Amino acid sequence: MLTERQLGIVLAVVYEFIKSGEPAGSRTITKKYIKGLSPATIRNEMSDLEDMDFFYQTHTSSGRLPTAKAYRVYVDSIMQRSRTPFMETAELEKELSEPSGSRKIGSIEDVLERVTRMIARLTNCVGVAVVSALDDIEIQRIDFVHMGSSSVLLIVVLRGGLVYHGHFSLPYRMSPNLLEEFARRINTIASGRKWKDVRQVLYSYALSGLEEMEVICESAMKEMENLLISKNYRFFSSGAQQILKLPDFQEIGKIQAILSLLEEEKYLADMVLQCRMENSLKVSIGNESSPDHIKDNSIIFLPAKACGQQAVIGIIGPLRMDYERSISVLEGIVAAMEEKDNE
Repeated sequence: MLTERQLGIVLAVVYEFIKSGEPAGSRTITKKYIKGLSPATIRNEMSDLEDMDFFYQTHTSSGRLPTAKAYRVYVDSIMQRSRTPFMETAELEKELSEPSGSRKIGSIEDVLERVTRMIARLTNCVGVAVVSALDDIEIQRIDFVHMGSSSVLLIVVLRGGLVYHGHFSLPYRMSPNLLEEFARRINTIASGRKWKDVRQVLYSYALSGLEEMEVICESAMKEMENLLISKNYRFFSSGAQQILKLPDFQEIGKIQAILSLLEEEKYLADMVLQCRMENSLKVSIGNESSPDHIKDNSIIFLPAKACGQQAVIGIIGPLRMDYERSISVLEGIVAAMEEKDNE
């Protein structure tokens, strides 16, 4: 648990490094941020914070650099206070509507491609946008297979014969007959139709007459949608060249890590799923929840809506990202997307 003084030092060191790119020494902190304490006192606190894994030094006489743990404290503090919008929503909305490129203006592909370019330009990081293709797929059949106790095998057959399956556990046991009846009701509504045309009415219809099993049915529906979502993302990205402008990416290995992340998509898909499920801002800093080879990067995702569909937009950048500005950029763009959707 950090003391109030330690918290102030952590925030000051992170802020100074984000702004200057230089390690922060005790004199810098006392002159610019915490003027009521002596450099010696700050040095002692910094040493303790280094032992607690908030700071590190490149050599013994250098100032301190923040670790991912320190950035986490900084980001959490940002989320606890209000932020000034980066740009006027009207300006961003106008940019989303201006003619450009070969895509059909106003299509979801057009909007998300524009969004990624805007993010890249405004942050000098990689802009990412993701939409689930789930809304456009046609479901042929859904089955729940009782596997014993509360374990269930979910099988989803899509148009064209593509089959997805996954195991999950229900909150408590549901009889095979009831599972079969629940699947029959889902298929009555969903079979041969696009998910976007049935998702709003599917739950209430499937549950009709089964209210006593509401918790189980809700769990089964959630697992079904999660399975489909996890398999059906479409990714858009821009700005891989933007990161070359940042001093943090002068090493070829760091650039390769970003490109590898964009190509693999698996980790990004997992983060997008979490962001959608929690319906809130998601920030992953270094390797606190990500593969070790991208430990020098951070990822920010925020839920959005594009052309009536649920989407997620985000930023991939260095640990030394201007988090407050980046989050404000994303929030401003999401507001502009919502305004455009409401026109």
